[in-house]
Amino acid sequence: MCDVRQDRDDAESATEAARAIPVNEAVGMVLAHDVTEIRKGEFKGPAFRKGHIIRKEDVCHLQRIGKERLFVLSLGPDDVHEDDAAIAIARALMGEGVMIKGEPREGKVTLVAARDGLLKVDAAALKSFNLLGDVMCATLHTNTVVKKGREVAGTRAIPLVVKRGLVEQAVRAAQKGQGSAAKGQGVIAVKELRKPKAGVVITGNEVYHGRIKDAFAPIIARKIEEYGGEIVGAYFAPDDEQFISDRLRELLAAGADLLITTGGMSVDPDDVTRFAIRNLGAADITYGSAVLPGAMVLVGYIHKVHSSKFKVPSGGDSELRTQNSELIPVLGIPACGMYHNTTVFDLVLPRVLAGERIGREELAELGHGGLCLHCTECRYPVCPFGK
Repeated sequence: MCDVRQDRDDAESATEAARAIPVNEAVGMVLAHDVTEIRKGEFKGPAFRKGHIIRKEDVCHLQRIGKERLFVLSLGPDDVHEDDAAIAIARALMGEGVMIKGEPREGKVTLVAARDGLLKVDAAALKSFNLLGDVMCATLHTNTVVKKGREVAGTRAIPLVVKRGLVEQAVRAAQKGQGSAAKGQGVIAVKELRKPKAGVVITGNEVYHGRIKDAFAPIIARKIEEYGGEIVGAYFAPDDEQFISDRLRELLAAGADLLITTGGMSVDPDDVTRFAIRNLGAADITYGSAVLPGAMVLVGYIHKVHSSKFKVPSGGDSELRTQNSELIPVLGIPACGMYHNTTVFDLVLPRVLAGERIGREELAELGHGGLCLHCTECRYPVCPFGK
C-alpha cells in the first residue's frame, strides 16, 4: 500500500502546474510529490522524491507499491522548478569564499565556506531578498569566524514551482546587495584572514618592576596563534609615554604588522598608554567601545613607510628612491582582557585580520549584543555576545 503526501502550500501554488496521469504515461515527467514506500519490518520512507524525473524502469516499481496514477508537473515557459530556482538564487547570493555543497534537494541549496575566514553577511540586502516571498535564505551571524566546509547559509525556493519573474527579481535583489552595502563582496561572503605578526607591549609599573606576575602575555599569544599568527616580540613597559613609544617603534622595525598594548587604558593619571600610541604618530584613533567587557578599548592606525631604491637603466650608477606605506593597526586592550575569557578584543581582532578598518561607527554598532553574560562556562562563540 502506498501513502502519498503532498505539501499543502505546494498544492496551492502548483494547482495549475500539476496534473494526475497514469503511471505508464509519466515517463520523462517531473514528480510533483513524494511517493512513500512501506515494506513491513524493512523500510518506510520515500521511494521517489518530489522533483524526480520518472524513468522507464521506475514504472514497475511504482505499480508494485500500488501506484496507478501520479501527480506530475507540466511546466509552462514562465515556470521554474524549485531546484533550478534554488540554484539560480544561491549563485546570486554567493560572494567570495563561499561555495555550493552538493546538489539541490527539494528546492534547498546549502552554502558552505570555501576557506577559513570571517563570514560577512549584507543584512540589509538579505532582508530585502527575504521580503520577496516564495524564496528565502537563512545565514549564520555576520562576523562569525568559520572553518572551510562549515555551513554558512541555506536558501530555497519555497513552492514546488516558482514564477520565472520572481526568480529574476530575487537574483536582481541579491546582485543589488553585492553592489552596495556588500561592496562587491556578495550578500554572503567569507573573507580571508591574514596571519598576523604581532608585537606586544604590556604596560604597568607593577608588572615592569616585578611586583606582580604578568598574566596578559600568554593570553595574547594564545589568541594570536589561534589565527595562525606569531608574536614577533613582547616587551614589558612602565607607565612612561616615551618608553612605551620606543618599544612600539622597535616592534615595527622587527616586522610587526599588528601592534597590541595591554593595560593603561583607564583615566588614572598613571594610565598613559593611549598617549604613547598617539605620540607614535597613530591616526584615526578611536577610544572607547559599546562593549562590556571592553569599554575602554583603543583602535588606531600607523602609517609605516617603506623605502626602496633601484638603479636607473640608462643612468649608470644613479639611483631612484621610492616610498610606500603600510597601514599597521594598533589595538589597546584594557585590563578586562586579563580577567575575562571573551572581551571586545575577540570581536575586533578577526575583523582587523580580515582587512576591515575599525572606527567609531563599527565600535558603536557592537553595542547591540555587546553585553557579555559572564556564564559560568564560557561557550563563546556559541552565545549571543557580539552577535
